[in-house]
Amino acid sequence: MKIDLTGKRALVCGSTQGIGRAIAMEFAASGASVVMVARNEESLRAVLRELPASKTQNHNIIVADFSDPEALRTKLNNFTSENPPVHILVNNTGGPKGGEIIKADTAEFEQAFRNHLICNQILVQALYEGMKKEKYGRIINIISTSVKQPIRNLGVSNTIRAAVANWSKTLSVELAPFGITVNNILPGATKTERLTGLFEARSKASGKSVEEVKTEWMGEIPAGRFAEPEELAYAATFLASPMAGYINGINLPVDGGRLNCL
Repeated sequence: MKIDLTGKRALVCGSTQGIGRAIAMEFAASGASVVMVARNEESLRAVLRELPASKTQNHNIIVADFSDPEALRTKLNNFTSENPPVHILVNNTGGPKGGEIIKADTAEFEQAFRNHLICNQILVQALYEGMKKEKYGRIINIISTSVKQPIRNLGVSNTIRAAVANWSKTLSVELAPFGITVNNILPGATKTERLTGLFEARSKASGKSVEEVKTEWMGEIPAGRFAEPEELAYAATFLASPMAGYINGINLPVDGGRLNCL
């Protein structure tokens, strides 16, 4: 089964590193034209130069900081007014810092809510009319396994990720009649800078070495290893394809079997 996204345009958020970068690469390798979104223009242009490209593909970038939702809205409106419709949206934003929920400042919840749910809403509102016109839409949200099973010491993240999951499910019902699906990918422990930062924070809080923390974390994964970002990208590419047209409103864990629930 070969997934072909030729003729499709995909907007991928957080695409300069980690899971977002891997998704942008895999989409481009599958024939899609990719619009990458991140706050660092230099990093965006560096990844842009690496994207696989054919004569039929037209890759692009949007420089935007999700801490400023209204600036994001303006940039998206300018982009959509000057470019063809986007068929695929990948909502992917770095998670809030770790820590116990009881110690979290209310400002942390507010900022995380803006960065994740509010910006996701702005992105969907800017793009869904184009998807309706094309009679093809795929909205994929990269969230966390904490949607199903909260993760210790990630209090703010657990809270906001759950809100995004319920927003997504609600949206999937509203947009289904227009040929638009909305699904969530729930990454487990994946080899990214985010995971490294969590190891270091857990090490500092517990007094254990980073290697000890990594060993403990890996011991909870039946597969016995951490995911490669590309493994998340493969799942996203399938959900973005015509083959997944009847899959809608689901949470798809990609976690090596770590979750203790269905």
